Amino acid sequence: MLIKIFILCILISYSVFDLQAQSNWVEWTEDISEAEDISKWQEQYESLSELAEHPFNINTITREQLEQLPFLSDKMIENILYYIYKYGPMVSKKELLGIEGMDWQTRKFLEDFIYIGKSDKEEDKFYWKDVLKHNKQELLTRVDIPLYMKSGYADYDKETLEKYPNRKYYGDPVYHNLRYRFQFRNQLYMGFTAEKDAGEPFFSKYNKKGYDFYAAYVFLQDVDKLKALAIGNYRVNFGYGLVINTGGFSLGKSGLSGSMNRFGKGISKYSSTGESNYLQGIAATYTLKKRWTLSAFYSFRKQDARIEDMFIRSLKTDGYHRLKKDMEKKNTINNQVVGSNLSYNGKLFELGLTGVYTVFNKVLNPDFRPYNLYYPRGRYFFNVGMNYKIFFHKFIFSGETAFDKSGKIATLNMLSYSPAVHTSFLLINRYYDKRYQTIYADAFGENSKLQNETGIYIGLESSFFNKLKIACYGDFFHFFYRRYQVDKDHTSGFDGLCQLSYSPINSLAMLIKYSYKNKAKNYTSANEKKYVLPYIRQRLHYQLSYKPCEKFWLKTATEYVHTAYKFGSSSNGGFINGTLGTSLSFVPVQILCSGAWFRTQSYDSRVYMYEPGLLYAFSIPSFYGRGSRWSVNLKYSYKNRLIIQGKWGLTYYKDRDRISSGAEEIQGNRKSDIQLQLKVKW
Repeated sequence: MLIKIFILCILISYSVFDLQAQSNWVEWTEDISEAEDISKWQEQYESLSELAEHPFNINTITREQLEQLPFLSDKMIENILYYIYKYGPMVSKKELLGIEGMDWQTRKFLEDFIYIGKSDKEEDKFYWKDVLKHNKQELLTRVDIPLYMKSGYADYDKETLEKYPNRKYYGDPVYHNLRYRFQFRNQLYMGFTAEKDAGEPFFSKYNKKGYDFYAAYVFLQDVDKLKALAIGNYRVNFGYGLVINTGGFSLGKSGLSGSMNRFGKGISKYSSTGESNYLQGIAATYTLKKRWTLSAFYSFRKQDARIEDMFIRSLKTDGYHRLKKDMEKKNTINNQVVGSNLSYNGKLFELGLTGVYTVFNKVLNPDFRPYNLYYPRGRYFFNVGMNYKIFFHKFIFSGETAFDKSGKIATLNMLSYSPAVHTSFLLINRYYDKRYQTIYADAFGENSKLQNETGIYIGLESSFFNKLKIACYGDFFHFFYRRYQVDKDHTSGFDGLCQLSYSPINSLAMLIKYSYKNKAKNYTSANEKKYVLPYIRQRLHYQLSYKPCEKFWLKTATEYVHTAYKFGSSSNGGFINGTLGTSLSFVPVQILCSGAWFRTQSYDSRVYMYEPGLLYAFSIPSFYGRGSRWSVNLKYSYKNRLIIQGKWGLTYYKDRDRISSGAEEIQGNRKSDIQLQLKVKW
């Protein structure tokens, strides 16, 4: 039956012409092609999901709030604010079409993050007596239950476990998390997060405190001259990330060139379940004068690491504590971070000066490998950088230049040109010395670490034709020294993308994109000889979304992937999928059914597919081989106060009788699971 529904979904999607549109910011902005992209998308997805769950009142919205939305250019933000100033409060989201330069795609994205409210702004005065009277609270919990058995949960005799202690997980296979959020206006936020990963013990073994991960935060903002105050877990993002960027802000090669020259948002709360990319302590931003702000932060936290001979050989950042080897690395080191930022926000230019000092209680000294000669080593690290932005007519020149404790340099510079509100060009040049060392930096680039790279990026984004939008970029990069899986110095590459999105009517939206990446990689020939060859990955992706009415919508996508070593082996793969959704009229229930077929010749041509998931549960799984993926998602909502959501998923493989390996191995060719989520608001 499910197969018939899916086929019907595909057929209908190609035969509709005349109705109303749907667009989803997750599905239309994802561009996952490598495993390392997933963690960054997880952070950005959680951040944007939280904003979508707590939308802004468009009639009282501020520049700072709009700047949190990466699909809005600086010029578009100005036009939105000017429209509200000139014409008064909006009475319908349809008025977004009247804003100069507003194209259909940006409008559909923006609709997910705003609501039409009163134009009276809340009083700036903050009174604690009002906090308990006029607040919003919510509690969310999620449980994932696998319907299969992994090797790590099997029963082993005592002798086997003594010989192979890392074969068995300490805990049960259920995943569980708990989140609580308290909000007063847009000024005070408090939250609590607890998480237990699958395989981690719960009130047993080495974890007597219940959940494996606990986090809490208090965040106060815009109270008199106090712009921000964070206590507990928080994020810090200044400049373009060359000195410090602890998640939530990433200059990916998305083609959204209109917003890529935007600085990091400074100090912000951290409410994610991620267990590594955050700071813990206290941080504050204070307004010195009208255009001057001063920020300072201090963090102390224990971290996971592999310790040998009193040296830190590697930092463990996955957050898993399921096996004996995981527990041996848990909280083995202390890390302290102290830093500050001084910023000036002028009409014609902006400046910022950031300094960060990081110290471990042990010496960081990774096991030597040919590719990690210049990796960060030592007990303390110091970085200082200056970020800058200059406005000149339709041009914006911006960038950041940073130095480490040895005087090695990292610099990133951009020049953007917007001849009109609907078109922007962007040129980015970066140079990261191979000896530049930093711990918490994360900036635009191709390398996994902020060092050993130079490159030039050229991007274009335009919606000159109201129903057609184009985004494309080309990135030329060069690595001075060898890298992981690249046993050769001085290698170069190219990464490019061209994307067209088209909406002939409000009910129909289409997108097609082609991406090409050429990057050096080790290759072993049939006669066991090793070479470093250009490794080329090409992707052609098409998707179509259609919404004939408020109660029914569908989406279908197909993709072809081709990978090849120049003068070496090649591999092909692809998928076709579809999602059918409906909202029942007689009961507040939403149903999503999705199905996909995939076929790849090897792991090299693996595919990544977006799949509708639970709130804050990012779902872009990868697949290789031959098989299919099915899921059903049910959501019940009672007056937006009580939301119950459940998802069932099944992956079926035709080319194997076991899935994965090691402790994750599953006997058989299929795996299914159930996810349940409960959200209560009051």
